[in-house]
Amino acid sequence: MSAVVRNNVQVVGPVTGPTLVLAHGFGCSQGMWRHVTADLARDHRVVLFDHVGAGDSDPRAYDPTRHATLAGYAEDVVAILRELGVGGVTYVGHSVGAMIGVLASRLAPEWITDLVLVGPSPRYLDDPATGYVGGFDEADMTELLGLLDRNHAGWASAMAPTIMGNADRPELAEEWSDSVCRTDPVLARRFARATFLGDNRADLPQVTARTLVLQSARDAIAPPVVGRYVADAIPGAVLRELDVSGHCPNLSAPQVTAQAIRDFAALPV
Repeated sequence: MSAVVRNNVQVVGPVTGPTLVLAHGFGCSQGMWRHVTADLARDHRVVLFDHVGAGDSDPRAYDPTRHATLAGYAEDVVAILRELGVGGVTYVGHSVGAMIGVLASRLAPEWITDLVLVGPSPRYLDDPATGYVGGFDEADMTELLGLLDRNHAGWASAMAPTIMGNADRPELAEEWSDSVCRTDPVLARRFARATFLGDNRADLPQVTARTLVLQSARDAIAPPVVGRYVADAIPGAVLRELDVSGHCPNLSAPQVTAQAIRDFAALPV
């Protein structure tokens, strides 16, 4: 199956502009980038897609073995770029999309030369043995995944306010919850385990792409300590903390997020 069809790839903006690839996080789809895309597509070629199992991707493309870990999703990203014939791109990944980008950049460094990691987390679970703080202990994670298994819609509704923050803007949490509820419950549960039980800390020092870490100052899902960890672990990475709340600044603060991406993309290599 064509990668462009499988992942519902959409390309907007000028053909001759520098290429940005926008990758969404868990529970989302490419639509979560729409406010950022409106800004960036004025002078960038913007590639949008849905991870298999999300949005309008083709559910028949889901492979239980390939997509049991984030490595399979990274292979999908590289397949998209090769099919489109675009290299030297800036890959902008949100949440788990950020770690997928880290893996994809290692698979194809000639295709992905720059990374913007928005709210990244290489491991959501705390690791007391090493002193690593991910934000969730084992009991928290067991409860989180257990609720998702029992009640897909209830989990989305319960998690949305924490993920989105911005309690004064309940429409943001409602949008995220609705997005999760549109995903296939079985595939969502599997993607959740690939996301929340993974450990990609060892991959970070191997990244050769020029990297920006965009961290929300107030993020309950990937707190600032995690953003600092990622920036310290990737050689030469730059950390930029945004004075915003929530795990999805592409929705809650699109202008600030777009400008940060622009600022980084414009820097000389």
